[in-house]
Amino acid sequence: MVKELAGRLAALDPDAGAAVQVIAYFDRLVDGRAGLEAIVRGAAVLAGCPARLIDDERRVRIRMTASGVRQDDSSAPDPQWLHRPLSADGPSALWLERPGPAGPVDLMVLERAGNAARGALERTRGRAAASSPDPALVETVVDAAAPVDARRHAARRLGLPVDGRARALARPGGPATVHAVPPAGASAAVTGRAGLGPAVAVLDLPSSWADARTALRFTADGTEQDPGPRIVDFADLGGLALLAATVGVGTEPVPDVRRVERAAAAAPWVLATLDAIATTASLRAAATALTVHHSTVQERLTHAEHLLGWSVHDPQGRLRLQLALVLRRLHRSAR
Repeated sequence: MVKELAGRLAALDPDAGAAVQVIAYFDRLVDGRAGLEAIVRGAAVLAGCPARLIDDERRVRIRMTASGVRQDDSSAPDPQWLHRPLSADGPSALWLERPGPAGPVDLMVLERAGNAARGALERTRGRAAASSPDPALVETVVDAAAPVDARRHAARRLGLPVDGRARALARPGGPATVHAVPPAGASAAVTGRAGLGPAVAVLDLPSSWADARTALRFTADGTEQDPGPRIVDFADLGGLALLAATVGVGTEPVPDVRRVERAAAAAPWVLATLDAIATTASLRAAATALTVHHSTVQERLTHAEHLLGWSVHDPQGRLRLQLALVLRRLHRSAR
């Protein structure tokens, strides 16, 4: 209904239609109890210019570019920039990095984003009554730039034992999740695609969150075209974790990854077969994992080796295949 109304208004008055869309956008963020980063990102993208939130009293500084990327910047804002104070008795404000005069859309972005940011600040920085756990509190407890007192407060509000241990969990496109480490002999159930950070002291959760995001890059959808583990624990990666730092946006794939991609394009079964060969102890075990006869696996492997250009029957060739598949996942996650 809101989208339809915005469309009708846009036909009559483009600014009015855009303002309605801004209202609906930030209403969704408030209903979802979004964190500060999501709010400032929305302000920047909707306004079409960098936006920043500054609250020196709470030691919060967040800057987002117009494309929604966070960038650290400790410089003082230009007084000529459009801004909205977030409190009458403090130095906090939401800024749009361009001078006035403000148009109708700018004014609406400042008002709605400012109200949403004020609510998130109160929830996560100790000025509101306790409520159920929400993403803004989690965002604070895993934020290395947040003051220790703010992270300790957020941990208490989340029900985490401040003197105990917890771990962070990362999911594709989703916010952080944190869990207290269960008692010895128990385990926390994790489903879906996820990267698990190591168990750490609660106040060290930012490091667990960083490691969880690294672990997530090693996961796969678990489908025929993206085979691999859906859940990866950073503690199980060992030295493989170092590979994540070598593959990023713009990194050229090594020749072996290109060979795997070319092989995958030749037949729909190639990737699943190669993954089964790389992760099982024998052809028969691979056949069981693929639910096909072991002779079929042998035939497929012979064809796949021809496409790859190397044998995977010996330990060196198998390791080469394992590394190529891992690097392929890292390249896919960097897109």
